[in-house]
Amino acid sequence: MTTTVRVPTALRSLTGGADEVLCAGETVREVLGELERRFPGMRARLVDDKGVRRFVNLYVGDEDIRFLGGLDTRLDGAAVISIVPAVAGG
Repeated sequence: MTTTVRVPTALRSLTGGADEVLCAGETVREVLGELERRFPGMRARLVDDKGVRRFVNLYVGDEDIRFLGGLDTRLDGAAVISIVPAVAGG
């Protein structure tokens, strides 16, 4: 199954400037593994040993994976994963 991954500007240096990439995988975890194989260093920017990094949000469609199945969220044939860095300010 192929999933579209939307890449934020801050991570496009890893994807050769691509704002979207296609990856295979049945779960978010598998897609992140594919991202890491193709674009080394990507996974470390998104997850740590506890899961999704605190200031990174991963959405499948319009839903934050933290409220779905986390990294084990299953993907359907038309899935789109958006990587959204959290923005803080004051």
